Amino acid sequence: MAKQEHHPRRCFGIACKGQNNGAEMQPLNTTRQFARLSAIGTTLAMMAFSFDALAADATDQVAEPAFDNTRFEPQQAEPKWGLIIGAGAMYAPEYEGSGDFKVSPIPAVIITYGDWLTIDPRGVSVTVLEHNGFSLAGKVGYEMGRDEDDSNRLRGLGDIDFAATIGAKATYKWEGLEIYAELDQTINGSESLIGTVGAEYTAPVNESFFVGAGVSATVANDKHMQSYFGVTPAQSEFSGLRKYEPDAGLKRVDFTATATYMVTKNWLVRGEAGLGVLIGDAADSPIVAKKIQPSFMAVVGYKF
Repeated sequence: MAKQEHHPRRCFGIACKGQNNGAEMQPLNTTRQFARLSAIGTTLAMMAFSFDALAADATDQVAEPAFDNTRFEPQQAEPKWGLIIGAGAMYAPEYEGSGDFKVSPIPAVIITYGDWLTIDPRGVSVTVLEHNGFSLAGKVGYEMGRDEDDSNRLRGLGDIDFAATIGAKATYKWEGLEIYAELDQTINGSESLIGTVGAEYTAPVNESFFVGAGVSATVANDKHMQSYFGVTPAQSEFSGLRKYEPDAGLKRVDFTATATYMVTKNWLVRGEAGLGVLIGDAADSPIVAKKIQPSFMAVVGYKF
């Protein structure tokens, strides 16, 4: 800022013309004039020095923040869609309770959108609530049913129709541990109401190899138990099996072990071994040939 010039009534010791009622300028003593000029110069120099020092201190104490260019750079939006396409096979009992096994092909198509939508071979899951590791999801899926032609032991029992299911799943995740509880209701078909509680743990062996283990327990209503493990009088007559009417309750416990290997950034191989144990009224059914139900699965997929 430019300094304002003041017009003193005296010009460095000399009375200015036009002031003091127009009196003429009177010369002053040269020695006194020089002393006054020196004093004024010294005072101005000291003021200038003091001002520079104060300015430097202020600059050191209140530094202007650096300009943040990143605030004005366009942010790269991470892709929200995820897609895995693959195929595999499963070796499992011909039906729940069978002592005979078969190999079935498995399509592996998994579509995800963010953290809230998953579409996979089991159906569609939509997460409606997520907070501090807890999540709640709604599900739409299906129940495969059962054909009496699947096994000689099922002859005369009739078919159980394919049907849609709706349900909900509550999950709590902490690091590699996942604890969950889910409930599924079948629409038409067997009209089953099935509840499952379980826990799974997944841990990395290295950057490419992951292993996991899980345990779960399944309970079912009386309609499910009668459809899959019961034998009505008419069915008994046609099949030759004794009449059996199971009650609702705990029907099985499952143990699983999984391994996933990322061959490349995109290609992956996943294997799963399962062991199911039928218990209670399900295990006592005349339809059941083996209470122990092992299964094996292998899938190769490509992650986009």
